[in-house]
Amino acid sequence: MKFDKGPFIGRRALIHARETGIRRRLAGFEMTDPGIARHDYGAFDDHGRRIGTVTSGTRAPFLKKSIGLALFEMNPPPAEFQVDIRGKFRRARTCPTPFYQRPK
Repeated sequence: MKFDKGPFIGRRALIHARETGIRRRLAGFEMTDPGIARHDYGAFDDHGRRIGTVTSGTRAPFLKKSIGLALFEMNPPPAEFQVDIRGKFRRARTCPTPFYQRPK
């Protein structure tokens, strides 16, 4: 990406991200254990360290599972992690987004 086309909003932020690297990553996930992850629930690794935060989550009746988005403090995000749902750790795994695409 070249930055020689003149000033624009966000130019400094893009240059800084390019120089230092991107530390956080938004990723889709699906719950493998029962439970629905909600906004601001913590995402943890297998050792109990907080590695991210759930930004949104719900039950998807058309997929018959719970899905959501989480912002991880690492890039790339982990393949599997745990979500703290009201004091209980429930397993989840990252998955590609969009969660559903209509058949053609």
